[in-house]
Amino acid sequence: MTAFNFEQARHNMIEQQIRPWDVLDQQVLDTLARVPREDFVPERYRNLAFSDVAIPLGHGEFMMKPTVEGRLLQALAVKPADLVLEVGTGSGYLTACLARLATRVVSVEIVTDFTDAARSKLKTHGAANAVLHTGDASRGWSGHRYDAIAVTGSVADVAEEWRQSLKLGGRLFVVAGKPPVMEALLITRTGERAWLRESLFDTELSPLRNAAPTKAFVF
Repeated sequence: MTAFNFEQARHNMIEQQIRPWDVLDQQVLDTLARVPREDFVPERYRNLAFSDVAIPLGHGEFMMKPTVEGRLLQALAVKPADLVLEVGTGSGYLTACLARLATRVVSVEIVTDFTDAARSKLKTHGAANAVLHTGDASRGWSGHRYDAIAVTGSVADVAEEWRQSLKLGGRLFVVAGKPPVMEALLITRTGERAWLRESLFDTELSPLRNAAPTKAFVF
Protein backbone atom coordinates (compact mmCIF):
# COMPACT_ATOMS: atom_id res chain seq x y z
CA MET A 1 0.00 0.00 0.00
CA THR A 2 1.36 3.42 -0.97
CA ALA A 3 1.95 5.73 2.00
CA PHE A 4 -0.18 8.85 2.11
CA ASN A 5 1.82 11.83 0.86
CA PHE A 6 1.10 14.52 3.43
CA GLU A 7 3.42 17.07 1.83
CA GLN A 8 1.72 16.77 -1.54
CA ALA A 9 -1.70 16.96 0.12
CA ARG A 10 -0.61 20.09 2.02
CA HIS A 11 0.64 21.67 -1.20
CA ASN A 12 -2.63 20.84 -2.96
CA MET A 13 -4.65 22.28 -0.06
CA ILE A 14 -2.82 25.59 -0.33
CA GLU A 15 -2.67 25.85 -4.11
CA GLN A 16 -6.06 24.36 -5.05
CA GLN A 17 -8.26 25.40 -2.11
CA ILE A 18 -6.85 28.23 -0.05
CA ARG A 19 -5.11 30.42 -2.65
CA PRO A 20 -8.12 30.31 -5.03
CA TRP A 21 -10.25 31.50 -2.11
CA ASP A 22 -8.37 34.81 -2.25
CA VAL A 23 -5.83 34.02 0.44
CA LEU A 24 -2.79 35.67 -1.16
CA ASP A 25 -0.79 36.87 1.86
CA GLN A 26 2.51 35.02 1.50
CA GLN A 27 3.20 35.04 5.22
CA VAL A 28 -0.13 33.28 5.82
CA LEU A 29 0.51 30.76 3.04
CA ASP A 30 3.98 30.05 4.44
CA THR A 31 2.49 29.50 7.90
CA LEU A 32 -0.08 27.05 6.55
CA ALA A 33 2.71 25.24 4.72
CA ARG A 34 4.86 24.89 7.86
CA VAL A 35 2.33 23.90 10.53
CA PRO A 36 1.52 20.18 10.15
CA ARG A 37 -2.28 20.16 10.12
CA GLU A 38 -2.34 16.35 10.10
CA ASP A 39 -0.84 16.31 13.61
CA PHE A 40 -3.76 18.30 15.03
CA VAL A 41 -6.74 16.36 13.68
CA PRO A 42 -8.06 13.20 15.39
CA GLU A 43 -6.03 10.16 14.29
CA ARG A 44 -8.93 8.61 12.39
CA TYR A 45 -9.17 11.71 10.18
CA ARG A 46 -5.48 12.23 9.40
CA ASN A 47 -5.97 11.47 5.72
CA LEU A 48 -8.73 14.11 5.60
CA ALA A 49 -6.62 16.79 7.23
CA PHE A 50 -6.24 18.70 3.96
CA SER A 51 -9.79 18.30 2.63
CA ASP A 52 -12.05 21.34 2.67
CA VAL A 53 -14.42 19.85 5.22
CA ALA A 54 -15.27 20.54 8.85
CA ILE A 55 -13.57 17.65 10.69
CA PRO A 56 -15.30 16.32 13.84
CA LEU A 57 -13.25 16.79 17.02
CA GLY A 58 -15.61 15.11 19.47
CA HIS A 59 -17.93 16.66 22.07
CA GLY A 60 -20.09 17.85 19.18
CA GLU A 61 -17.40 20.26 17.97
CA PHE A 62 -15.77 20.63 14.55
CA MET A 63 -12.52 21.95 13.16
CA MET A 64 -12.77 24.92 10.80
CA LYS A 65 -12.35 24.26 7.08
CA PRO A 66 -8.85 25.12 5.79
CA THR A 67 -10.26 27.86 3.55
CA VAL A 68 -11.89 29.61 6.50
CA GLU A 69 -8.72 29.27 8.57
CA GLY A 70 -6.74 30.87 5.76
CA ARG A 71 -9.16 33.77 5.39
CA LEU A 72 -9.20 34.28 9.16
CA LEU A 73 -5.41 34.50 9.35
CA GLN A 74 -5.26 36.86 6.38
CA ALA A 75 -8.01 39.12 7.73
CA LEU A 76 -6.42 39.48 11.17
CA ALA A 77 -3.07 40.45 9.61
CA VAL A 78 -1.20 39.38 12.75
CA LYS A 79 2.12 41.17 13.32
CA PRO A 80 5.19 39.82 15.17
CA ALA A 81 4.60 42.05 18.21
CA ASP A 82 0.87 41.29 18.50
CA LEU A 83 -0.93 39.84 21.51
CA VAL A 84 -3.72 37.56 20.27
CA LEU A 85 -6.78 36.10 22.00
CA GLU A 86 -8.25 32.92 20.54
CA VAL A 87 -11.78 32.08 21.69
CA GLY A 88 -12.03 28.30 21.31
CA THR A 89 -8.78 26.34 21.08
CA GLY A 90 -10.35 23.27 19.48
CA SER A 91 -7.68 21.10 17.91
CA GLY A 92 -4.92 23.64 18.55
CA TYR A 93 -4.05 23.94 14.85
CA LEU A 94 -5.15 27.54 14.46
CA THR A 95 -3.43 28.29 17.78
CA ALA A 96 -0.17 26.96 16.33
CA CYS A 97 -0.59 29.11 13.20
CA LEU A 98 -1.29 32.23 15.26
CA ALA A 99 1.70 31.45 17.48
CA ARG A 100 4.00 31.52 14.44
CA LEU A 101 2.73 34.98 13.53
CA ALA A 102 2.37 36.70 16.94
CA THR A 103 4.52 37.33 19.99
CA ARG A 104 1.96 35.66 22.29
CA VAL A 105 -1.34 33.83 21.94
CA VAL A 106 -3.82 33.40 24.76
CA SER A 107 -6.22 30.61 23.82
CA VAL A 108 -9.30 29.75 25.88
CA GLU A 109 -11.25 26.50 25.48
CA ILE A 110 -14.35 25.41 27.36
CA VAL A 111 -13.73 21.65 26.84
CA THR A 112 -10.98 20.39 29.13
CA ASP A 113 -10.14 17.44 26.84
CA PHE A 114 -9.39 19.84 23.99
CA THR A 115 -7.18 22.04 26.16
CA ASP A 116 -5.14 19.08 27.38
CA ALA A 117 -4.71 17.55 23.91
CA ALA A 118 -3.85 20.89 22.28
CA ARG A 119 -1.33 21.77 24.99
CA SER A 120 0.52 18.52 24.37
CA LYS A 121 0.56 19.02 20.59
CA LEU A 122 1.66 22.63 20.82
CA LYS A 123 4.50 21.65 23.13
CA THR A 124 5.59 18.97 20.67
CA HIS A 125 5.69 21.55 17.89
CA GLY A 126 7.53 24.18 19.91
CA ALA A 127 4.73 26.74 20.24
CA ALA A 128 6.03 28.01 23.59
CA ASN A 129 4.39 31.42 23.13
CA ALA A 130 0.86 29.95 23.20
CA VAL A 131 -0.77 29.99 26.65
CA LEU A 132 -3.84 27.78 27.02
CA HIS A 133 -6.66 28.11 29.54
CA THR A 134 -9.79 26.09 30.18
CA GLY A 135 -12.70 28.47 30.62
CA ASP A 136 -15.47 30.44 28.96
CA ALA A 137 -14.34 33.41 26.87
CA SER A 138 -17.71 33.94 25.18
CA ARG A 139 -17.91 37.29 26.98
CA GLY A 140 -14.24 38.28 26.89
CA TRP A 141 -11.26 37.12 28.92
CA SER A 142 -9.25 38.55 31.83
CA GLY A 143 -9.98 42.20 31.07
CA HIS A 144 -6.91 42.58 28.87
CA ARG A 145 -6.81 44.36 25.52
CA TYR A 146 -5.59 42.49 22.46
CA ASP A 147 -4.21 43.35 19.03
CA ALA A 148 -6.27 40.57 17.47
CA ILE A 149 -9.10 38.28 18.55
CA ALA A 150 -10.03 35.10 16.67
CA VAL A 151 -13.40 33.51 17.47
CA THR A 152 -13.54 29.93 16.20
CA GLY A 153 -17.26 29.31 16.64
CA SER A 154 -20.24 31.18 15.24
CA VAL A 155 -22.38 33.58 17.29
CA ALA A 156 -25.81 35.11 16.84
CA ASP A 157 -24.54 38.51 17.96
CA VAL A 158 -21.06 39.93 18.48
CA ALA A 159 -20.31 40.28 22.19
CA GLU A 160 -19.68 43.82 23.37
CA GLU A 161 -16.89 42.50 25.60
CA TRP A 162 -14.87 41.36 22.58
CA ARG A 163 -15.04 44.79 20.97
CA GLN A 164 -14.04 46.43 24.24
CA SER A 165 -11.12 43.99 24.51
CA LEU A 166 -9.51 45.32 21.34
CA LYS A 167 -6.63 47.76 21.48
CA LEU A 168 -6.86 50.81 19.24
CA GLY A 169 -6.34 49.39 15.76
CA GLY A 170 -7.11 45.89 17.03
CA ARG A 171 -8.97 43.41 14.83
CA LEU A 172 -11.69 40.87 15.65
CA PHE A 173 -12.62 37.99 13.33
CA VAL A 174 -15.98 36.38 14.05
CA VAL A 175 -18.68 34.52 12.14
CA ALA A 176 -22.10 35.93 13.04
CA GLY A 177 -25.68 35.06 12.21
CA LYS A 178 -27.93 32.03 12.25
CA PRO A 179 -28.03 29.09 9.80
CA PRO A 180 -28.25 29.21 6.89
CA VAL A 181 -27.29 32.91 6.78
CA MET A 182 -23.94 33.59 8.43
CA GLU A 183 -21.20 36.03 7.51
CA ALA A 184 -17.57 36.31 8.47
CA LEU A 185 -16.87 39.74 9.91
CA LEU A 186 -13.74 41.75 10.55
CA ILE A 187 -14.28 44.38 13.23
CA THR A 188 -11.51 46.94 13.71
CA ARG A 189 -11.31 49.37 16.62
CA THR A 190 -10.78 52.82 15.12
CA GLY A 191 -11.30 54.87 18.28
CA GLU A 192 -12.10 54.58 21.96
CA ARG A 193 -15.79 54.39 21.05
CA ALA A 194 -15.61 53.57 17.36
CA TRP A 195 -15.39 50.31 15.41
CA LEU A 196 -15.36 49.55 11.69
CA ARG A 197 -17.30 46.47 10.59
CA GLU A 198 -16.46 44.71 7.32
CA SER A 199 -18.34 41.76 5.83
CA LEU A 200 -15.77 39.35 4.38
CA PHE A 201 -17.69 36.34 3.05
CA ASP A 202 -20.66 34.06 3.69
CA THR A 203 -20.03 30.76 5.44
CA GLU A 204 -21.40 28.35 8.04
CA LEU A 205 -19.66 27.49 11.29
CA SER A 206 -20.67 25.42 14.30
CA PRO A 207 -21.84 27.62 17.21
CA LEU A 208 -19.64 28.81 20.03
CA ARG A 209 -20.76 27.35 23.35
CA ASN A 210 -22.56 29.73 25.70
CA ALA A 211 -22.66 32.48 23.06
CA ALA A 212 -26.34 33.26 23.61
CA PRO A 213 -27.87 36.13 21.59
CA THR A 214 -27.30 39.55 23.11
CA LYS A 215 -28.65 42.98 22.32
CA ALA A 216 -27.50 43.86 18.81
CA PHE A 217 -24.83 46.54 18.50
CA VAL A 218 -25.55 49.29 15.97
CA PHE A 219 -22.55 50.45 13.93
